[in-house]
Amino acid sequence: MTLSLAEADKILADNFSPWVLELGLSVQETGDLHAVLRLPWSDRLAREVGGLSGQALMAAADTATVIAVSSARGGFVPMTTVQQSTTFQRAVVGADVLVEARITKLGKRMAFADIAMTAEGAREPAARASTVYALMG
Repeated sequence: MTLSLAEADKILADNFSPWVLELGLSVQETGDLHAVLRLPWSDRLAREVGGLSGQALMAAADTATVIAVSSARGGFVPMTTVQQSTTFQRAVVGADVLVEARITKLGKRMAFADIAMTAEGAREPAARASTVYALMG
């Protein structure tokens, strides 16, 4: 049921608000229980000290979860975030971020995921998140 990259990019384009689309996220990979998105570096997303803002990382994690759930289900269904918890472990400066969402449980009405956000070329994640979604359809 895995989505193609074109199908995943279409879900991204058709179902997210303009400010999320302005992050420039692109789908790099989809699988049965995961998706990887790229958050490109932008000075617009940097904080005054030069690191990528936590808000951008949190929005990227949330978005990657929707794509991972859609890939696992073979298409988009309406869903909403019930819970998201994010920990920030190191700053991202001047690098794209690979956002990998892995579904840990997918039920009829709920989905759970873990997300690793890693600066391109780094070995350790800059941030991690866990999400819970209610599936509406």
